[in-house]
Amino acid sequence: MPTGNPSSSTQTNPQSSIESREPTSDQGSTVGSRTNTVRSAGIVSIAVMGSRILGLIREQMIAYLFGSTPVTDAFYAAFQIPNLMRDLFGEGILSKAFVTTFTSTAVEDSEEAAWDLANRVFSGVVVLLVVITLVGILAAPYLINLIYLGQGFDLALEPSQHFGFTSKRQLTIFLTRVMFPFLLLVSLAAIAMGLLNSKGRFGIPATASSFFNLSTILIGITGFFLFPKIGWHPVTGLALGVLVGGGLQFLVQVPSMWQVGFRFRPVFNFVDARVRQVIGLVIPAILGVAAVQINVMINGMFASVGENWLSWIKWSFRLMHLPIGVFGVAISTVSLPNFARHLAEGRIDLFRQSYRKSLELVLLLTIPASAGLMVLAEPICRLIYGIGKNADHTTPIATALFFYAFGLCAYSSLKITTDGFYAHNDTKTPVWVSLLSVVINIILNYVFILRLSLDHRSLALSTACTITLNFLLLLWLLNRRVDGLGLRGLPSLILRLLLAATVMGLVCIWSNHWIESLIGIEGLMPRLIGVFVPIGLGLVVLLIICRLLRIEALGDLLQVLRRR
Repeated sequence: MPTGNPSSSTQTNPQSSIESREPTSDQGSTVGSRTNTVRSAGIVSIAVMGSRILGLIREQMIAYLFGSTPVTDAFYAAFQIPNLMRDLFGEGILSKAFVTTFTSTAVEDSEEAAWDLANRVFSGVVVLLVVITLVGILAAPYLINLIYLGQGFDLALEPSQHFGFTSKRQLTIFLTRVMFPFLLLVSLAAIAMGLLNSKGRFGIPATASSFFNLSTILIGITGFFLFPKIGWHPVTGLALGVLVGGGLQFLVQVPSMWQVGFRFRPVFNFVDARVRQVIGLVIPAILGVAAVQINVMINGMFASVGENWLSWIKWSFRLMHLPIGVFGVAISTVSLPNFARHLAEGRIDLFRQSYRKSLELVLLLTIPASAGLMVLAEPICRLIYGIGKNADHTTPIATALFFYAFGLCAYSSLKITTDGFYAHNDTKTPVWVSLLSVVINIILNYVFILRLSLDHRSLALSTACTITLNFLLLLWLLNRRVDGLGLRGLPSLILRLLLAATVMGLVCIWSNHWIESLIGIEGLMPRLIGVFVPIGLGLVVLLIICRLLRIEALGDLLQVLRRR
């Protein structure tokens, strides 16, 4: 159990063992930091990949049982509100603000002070979010009417879908009230994740969301078949699954928190300087970190204009979440504690090197992933969502995925760039940039949907454009803040990766068309072959071309994979 000097808690961390080989060499520290980032990100990636796959299975289950119907739209609309609040007050803010402050407290003060800070934050969050949850449950009708103004939410449900609810809007209000406590539960899970990440524990927090997905799947299926027999709407099972899953996401982290030394004590004295530091990071950053989620909510508002639009953009965004979670979130999760530690120790040189290597790794993984999602959007959506009641409704999902994929690289890179500002205890800059991107997204959506009468695809395109602008502006500002990030080689790397991804994409689309012409697209096995054989061939081609183009980040990644 780690006690005393905070450095003792990192002796089991791969970075410590690597750096100890050459303690006086900056080059050794750079190699150690780079290898540790890749290795730890690999652990998180595997865990997050499992969670994302379960998330896709969950979406498959929803598509199979409910299809593209007003009931599905109602569920996604209801879940969007507590999920957005989760990002504002939970994972998007508290986790990052807590990681930065907890790390600096352990380094500058003592580990005992850091644990005291954790207790104060936990106690304060419980009180605040209980109040917000109660208000949200009571104000659910007003929230729904404010956010979803489109006539699509006033459509009457079919008689077989009633169960006491005559319209999509009524059902949405009910589901919102059921799921709102999810905000409290998952915010506690987010703080637990920040605490464990600060202690070099990444695996358990990354797997916690798998329990959320499992709960939603199991309780959702059970509710679909059993709840109608007792007069409950079958979609209630999904809502209860979300609620139970949020609790499990926190509880599975409790044993690890105990192991690293955390002992909860309710402390309600919030005048401590470190608590004020956390609050000072949280309050101005509420809009800054959650720009993507705010844009998604705005898209939902405009999606209420059309029937089934909300389900289509939700399903397509879920597919993009797989590479985002595996690559962007994983690398960001590992990078933030490193950024904070380097700056706390006054090593701005190591901060620059750590950021540059993290960004290069994100680009290596996401540029080819974007190309793959674009060229294989239709067969992927047909495989994942072309089942049950949704068998004939995959093309609208695929077209939205194509446009969302344009923003994958920027989305993932934005996370680590925002972390760079958080490591500097600067939340104001991301706020202003994010506010600008939100305004631009609203303008684009208004023009695309209400003036040009375009369909749901334009919502995905506007999100990709605004997130890309958000990332580029923050990258430019961070580069100025630290007097250069050493990114002169970045344009060359991007051009080489674009070349490799283009060739990979051509191989994927050619092989997919050839396979489909031979065995067709009907049945599970032809669809699996039509997706995974092109992906396998594309990865082989990508590996060869990246080798020929001498992309250094690939060598780092392969070296760690061989060691593992």
